[in-house]
Amino acid sequence: MLFGLLQFVDLVLNLIIFIIIAQVIVSWLLAFNILNMSNQFVAMVANALFQITDPLLRPIRQFVPNFGGLDISPIILFLVIYFIRLVILYPLMAQVRFG
Repeated sequence: MLFGLLQFVDLVLNLIIFIIIAQVIVSWLLAFNILNMSNQFVAMVANALFQITDPLLRPIRQFVPNFGGLDISPIILFLVIYFIRLVILYPLMAQVRFG
């Protein structure tokens, strides 16, 4: 039971990583005018990704200095997620599974 819960937490962390990657790619495409926000579908997807990722990235952005348009908060969030997975989650999963 606990192992299944830990696997679910790992799945959620994996999903967060993919959503952040999608948000970063969309923001780059918008910045280089490859995608246009006047397209309703693009605007809907971009706003949905922003609303999902902004609560996770906003606290990091408060502490990270401005690098002139370069947002490194997704990179910091990736490092935090991988730290949680490697230091906390995977050892717990091994301990629960192999006793």
